[in-house]
Amino acid sequence: MQEELNNLKNQAIAAIMEAKSVAELEQIRIDYLGRNGKITTEIKKIKKLKPDEKKNVGRLINEAMSTLAKTLAEQKLSFSQSAKHWFDATIPGEKPALGHLHLVTQAAAEVTAIFEKIGFTRVRYPEVEWDWYAFEALNMPQGHPARDEWETFFINLPEDKKYGKVVLTPHTSSGQIREMERVKARPPIRMINIAKCYRRQSDATHVPMFHQFEGLVVDKGINITNLKGTLDYFGKKLYGSKSVSRIRPFNFKFTEPSFEVDFRCVHCDGKGCKFCKSGWHEVGGAGMVHPNVLKAGGIDPGVYSGFAFGWGLERVYLLKPGLNINDIRTVYRTNLAYLEQL
Repeated sequence: MQEELNNLKNQAIAAIMEAKSVAELEQIRIDYLGRNGKITTEIKKIKKLKPDEKKNVGRLINEAMSTLAKTLAEQKLSFSQSAKHWFDATIPGEKPALGHLHLVTQAAAEVTAIFEKIGFTRVRYPEVEWDWYAFEALNMPQGHPARDEWETFFINLPEDKKYGKVVLTPHTSSGQIREMERVKARPPIRMINIAKCYRRQSDATHVPMFHQFEGLVVDKGINITNLKGTLDYFGKKLYGSKSVSRIRPFNFKFTEPSFEVDFRCVHCDGKGCKFCKSGWHEVGGAGMVHPNVLKAGGIDPGVYSGFAFGWGLERVYLLKPGLNINDIRTVYRTNLAYLEQL
């Protein structure tokens, strides 16, 4: 029986060393040490032995079981370590997922490129602005009812004696004055200013924080024909050659004459829908720069004239064919499934 035990132990050790996986090791353990295993079966034979043989055979069985258990554990450990540290330098690495620019950033880049092709230069001016730049220099003095339209956020900071209160800029038009100051009364100016604006508004076509792009051209002999040509050029470049636009007389204090600019809605083809409500989608205002605004910027209105326009970037871009977004608030959703498809 002693010889038989030694043979079983050696067979088991050989099988363990030749095993190719943890699953094979587990099967070997069952075959030799399981409830009906080969060595377990030898234990049942001890009761038939003579008293002086039981002790020796019991010691051999315990030794065999201990040796096999230890060998199994070591071999399992070698498998796990091998898997953990295995490395094949010839296999290409897994490339991380790449993101993309947000829709608003894409829109800003496309709008910038369109205007740069006709000589505009993109600038950037403060989002936290003085009341003077946001209103007074734009021909809207303190208490003027025209200010109500902008539903402005005021900042709780001390007023400046010259510039007044601090505001979150309600429109990029404040950049007109800063650009005129920058050129120090020496036009020409061909400016495109794209920045965040803030107003207390929220519905399908408005959000409290949005983006505008402001165009300003100042030079000798600038007239309304130059303005209309620029607007038509932009519409056809962004929306395609079939783009249809219109201008409507309006009243802005910083332009004279003033217009609101509309494009025919692409979502309903001019029939009227939740997005446009009338078949036309207003993108913003435009007009000839008011002489008082030129004076506030240090430019002589007797020598120079200019036009300006300020449009909501998101509102303009949502009309782009194929985009199929009919609620401006969708642009600022944080849902990853939505963002990944932009």
